[in-house]
Amino acid sequence: MPQPVPELSIVTTLYKSASYIREFYDRISAQAEIITHHYEIIFVDDGSPDDSLPRVLAIHRDDPRVKVIELSRNFGHHKAVMTGLAHARGKYVFLIDSDLEEPPEMLTQFYEILSQTDADVVFGVQKKRKGTLFEQVSGTLFYKVFNVLSPSKIPENVITARLMRRPYVEALVSHKEREVCLAGLFSITGFKQVPVMVEKLDKGESIYTLQRRIDLAVRAITSFSDKPLVLIFYLGSLILLLSGTYLTYLVFRKLFFGIPLAGYTSLIVSIWFLGGLTIFAIGIIGVYLARIYVEAKQRPYSVIRSIYSHDMDVQKGKANPRNRRCESLNDDE
Repeated sequence: MPQPVPELSIVTTLYKSASYIREFYDRISAQAEIITHHYEIIFVDDGSPDDSLPRVLAIHRDDPRVKVIELSRNFGHHKAVMTGLAHARGKYVFLIDSDLEEPPEMLTQFYEILSQTDADVVFGVQKKRKGTLFEQVSGTLFYKVFNVLSPSKIPENVITARLMRRPYVEALVSHKEREVCLAGLFSITGFKQVPVMVEKLDKGESIYTLQRRIDLAVRAITSFSDKPLVLIFYLGSLILLLSGTYLTYLVFRKLFFGIPLAGYTSLIVSIWFLGGLTIFAIGIIGVYLARIYVEAKQRPYSVIRSIYSHDMDVQKGKANPRNRRCESLNDDE
């Protein structure tokens, strides 16, 4: 017999989260109980190398409202989030990280705002970006560059935590990109979204290394903007115009004034400059071609190894709460 649709779904991901799981569960459950008794908590294990999965499964066995999705490997935070959202059934869906940098108590704060307005989404924005000076500067630079190049603007210092109505969630998970950038998808999905200034805690070193930050920035910009390709066209046109003008000037001096052409130094410098510029432009085009290559293969952006859900056990007539099921995110439910 199908179970009733929950009023609220809470979605979070697990990666090196073992030390936070119990406290996160206790605090988010307390907040959910204030809103409704009909809720579900969906934990997505993104191939965590620690014992996050066994710990959350212990909670699942004691609480039928806890659902655990185990991915077959680490696919990345953004893809794990989209997987969890695709399985959320609630009228309201609250997305939050489990590392407690985003206080679970934001749930009731966001719900109060959402209930008092006609907004579809209430999301958090940091009052002041956390982290080292490098993290703050690089983060600010990312938002500035992204918003200049992309037609879809994203608020600076936006965080993961957000409370969403069902129609928005359904529109969000309808996107089929294999290269997922959450901030961009949140923005281009549209609807009425209300930002709320919040304090985000700093609990230590981020899992986002410099290499991962650069990769994320490149993927975000090339996934949501074609302006770099347009700029290459204008840059090439400008160089052609300038070089043609200078060539005309040199020929004019030679024919009418007999001034000989300069030596090879300026020629070599020009060749190196144009060569480097050409390789840079080809590199940008190559990034876009790589994106097309990834999208054309139509691979699922995450693969589920197991789903642990009491609801599924009841529907399948099985008592074992560790019933295993393998599927991709794009499989029909």
